[in-house]
Amino acid sequence: MGAKTYSGRMTAGAQGEVVVFLIGMRINHFWAVHRWLPVFVAMPLMLKELNRDRSLGLLHHILLTASPRTYMVVQYWESKEKLLAYAAAPDKRHHPWWARMNRYARKGGTNVGIWHETYVVPEGSYETIYGDMPAEGLGKAFGVADLGDGVQARDRLRA
Repeated sequence: MGAKTYSGRMTAGAQGEVVVFLIGMRINHFWAVHRWLPVFVAMPLMLKELNRDRSLGLLHHILLTASPRTYMVVQYWESKEKLLAYAAAPDKRHHPWWARMNRYARKGGTNVGIWHETYVVPEGSYETIYGDMPAEGLGKAFGVADLGDGVQARDRLRA
């Protein structure tokens, strides 16, 4: 059984600031499995930890692949404070993993590339619409609300 499909036009129920975090990796040399496999495995372990303890702040995530070399995760967070706290927490998976990645980088490894981008989007500067489908993206993270009749994108983007 799939996710509940919402009939009609819906919008995300987000209010206030929205935090979107993108993180990814690129396999630069397929043959260097010992270098890129730990990076590839680290993210699912962190996501499992974050999903197990919702108080850490991760609301929803989407796994994506851009090519056989490039993988990424779109993450929606409760706040930038919770995102930064998780990243720095010595008792959580991210902190020791990041130290390990820095050690790999110092050893001259260009075998795997990593990147991330953080967006803190103020209220009125994001807009969503979902038509006859399950909640996705911000709607999955914050829930959905009825869009209403005659509501235009410019009305939802009221910066």
